[in-house]
Amino acid sequence: MTLSVCLIVKDEQDVIGRCLNCVCKFADEIVVVDTGSADDTVAEVKKYTDKVFFFKWCDDFSAARNVSLEAASGEWFLYLDGDEILEE
Repeated sequence: MTLSVCLIVKDEQDVIGRCLNCVCKFADEIVVVDTGSADDTVAEVKKYTDKVFFFKWCDDFSAARNVSLEAASGEWFLYLDGDEILEE
């Protein structure tokens, strides 16, 4: 069983590292869709995954989520916000 952790982010540079540091311990892959960050969110994300995709925001979370789903290869999917963490 494989797990893809998917995130839709924008301007999360201050918190995304904390989130990805948690999930990298158990995720088989991390898929991030950036919706137009103006800060260093993408640079921070690339420390954890090369599966970074860009989506022009159109006020539709489901459209952005579908981009991440299409890019993910896991059997199971976990969607998180960039400011969320998981504790043991």
